[in-house]
Amino acid sequence: MKAIVQERYGPPDVLEFRDVPVPVAGADEVLVAVRAAAVNAWDWHMMRGDPYLSRLTTGSLRRPKRTVRGRDFAGVVAAVGGNVTDLRPGAEVYGDLGSAEGAFAEYACVPRGQVARKPANLTFEQAAAVPLAANTALMGLRDVADVRAGQRVLVNGASGGVGTFAVQLAKSFGAHVTGVCRTRNVGLVRELGADEVVDYTREDFTRQRYDVVFDLVGNRSLTALRRALVPRGTLVLSGGGVYRGGSVVGPMGLIIRSQLVRPFVRQRVVVLIEVPGSANLDTLRALIEAGEVTPAVDRTYPLCEAAAAIRYVEEEHARAKVVLTG
Repeated sequence: MKAIVQERYGPPDVLEFRDVPVPVAGADEVLVAVRAAAVNAWDWHMMRGDPYLSRLTTGSLRRPKRTVRGRDFAGVVAAVGGNVTDLRPGAEVYGDLGSAEGAFAEYACVPRGQVARKPANLTFEQAAAVPLAANTALMGLRDVADVRAGQRVLVNGASGGVGTFAVQLAKSFGAHVTGVCRTRNVGLVRELGADEVVDYTREDFTRQRYDVVFDLVGNRSLTALRRALVPRGTLVLSGGGVYRGGSVVGPMGLIIRSQLVRPFVRQRVVVLIEVPGSANLDTLRALIEAGEVTPAVDRTYPLCEAAAAIRYVEEEHARAKVVLTG
């Protein structure tokens, strides 16, 4: 099969489009014929091994242990392992491979607990855009912040991959939502349903107070983010900071500082760790099929142009999601 293979850390040019063996599903796995795969910031960090701390998650300081990039996918079940009884070949599915990766390929093996039936009203390209980004938004708003009707929620980075889902999910929970983005994305965030939109190039969103601040960018100090909260508000961090590459800790600096401060403040400061799973994918499918959430796709590229797609995400600050198609 064809796949995007990486033998060394580096810029997008290290990615090769070449033949590799088709994986074989284990007893608790599903073999998926991948129709589309989404690009995430994760892919950029794993590709470059940057910051250097991220190399610990790959299992190798000198070269990637897992050579096929990609987490999010949508496709058709090609085969199932002996212990998988609720999915059959031909079923349309979507999911997140997590740190195992391997979605930038014509076939991928996925643990049964990380794959679910695809929303019936989405194309494969749209469905591939959902898993990692939407699950991050769902966990941050529902599980961490416990967002309720009538609360004021601010999403910093509202036009990005996670942010576009966060705006819609917070609205579906009944919150009053303010989205923060750059000028060119104001219209998109309004279309997603935000009650208010702050253009951060013209306004300072920390002048208002919110029950929940969901920070996906890390472009403001911890002090400024806390200033935007009510005294007992919740700050959810899922973006480590403005980052140009080439350091040991990189965008983790804001997250590390937040954990040092957390025991000494009244506000809740929580670092979100996304965990892929089929239960949340089922929840997201229900919301999508009910029309409450719709993925926003910025661009699509053929699989063979994965390097160009990642370069676009890296350099152009893509709106919403970028997707590779088979």
